[in-house]
Amino acid sequence: MATITFIGLGNMGGPMASNLVKAGHDVTVFDLSKDAVAALVSEGAKTADTAHAAAKGAECVITMLPAGQHVEAVYLGDDGLLAKLPAGTLVIDSSTIAPETARGVAEAAKAKKIPFLDAPVSGGVGGAKAGTLTFICGGAEEDFNKAKPILDAMGKNIFHAGEHGSGQVAKICNNMLLAILMAGTSEALALGVKNGLDPAVLSEIMKQSSGGNWALNVYNPWPGVMDGVPASRGYEGGFLVNLMNKDLGLAFDNAVKNHAAIPMGSLARNLFELHAGQGNGTLDFSSIQRLYKPE
Repeated sequence: MATITFIGLGNMGGPMASNLVKAGHDVTVFDLSKDAVAALVSEGAKTADTAHAAAKGAECVITMLPAGQHVEAVYLGDDGLLAKLPAGTLVIDSSTIAPETARGVAEAAKAKKIPFLDAPVSGGVGGAKAGTLTFICGGAEEDFNKAKPILDAMGKNIFHAGEHGSGQVAKICNNMLLAILMAGTSEALALGVKNGLDPAVLSEIMKQSSGGNWALNVYNPWPGVMDGVPASRGYEGGFLVNLMNKDLGLAFDNAVKNHAAIPMGSLARNLFELHAGQGNGTLDFSSIQRLYKPE
């Protein structure tokens, strides 16, 4: 078992840290939310007043933060963790950030002889709670092999995508496709319902046909069709529209830098931005259904 520090206990980070505790690891947590920290302490985690104090003595530091600027603030500069961590401390960042940001942190870690992986995740809050996340890792193979036993406590599918930044590239490609699929699924369901079809029946038909996809199988966006998903609880919880917008922005920026055409990704970005602008930014991203089915 490892001595692990986990920083960032949001909708994803909290359940991830909880699974590390349940697996028997010695876990110290830190977050600005006192309630989030208290929930983990009640499960057996330790805590500290600062990120630096929490990371003291850790064999591995894991972060799950909202955006690139938060990752840079935690790790870089004279007050960053990399300036204080001893050489050899394994660092895993599971935030979804720009590939170049991940590479910048990796370079700073290398200068300190600190192994670093960018390891964003897929699977949503449900996967985080169930310990079935997919980890998409970028970094040295030796560091990936060292991290894998720890990641196994939080995920089901652990991939080594390639060098530093590769995990982030794969993640933004995946989330761009997810946004496209969710918007298209919502559009198709709305069209069927406007023609008198039962959304549950139409969903089952499409699941078993060539239109079948992840949104239909496990995350149906139409209210009441599927139990246990955000659509059936007012689109509360889950993966926020604002976070999907962030990821679509990362994909768009990356496409511009690499002269890649992403017409469908760009359309999805515009649709989710429109949706957020109508006051839905803090709802689950499946609430894009409301664009086609106003409530």
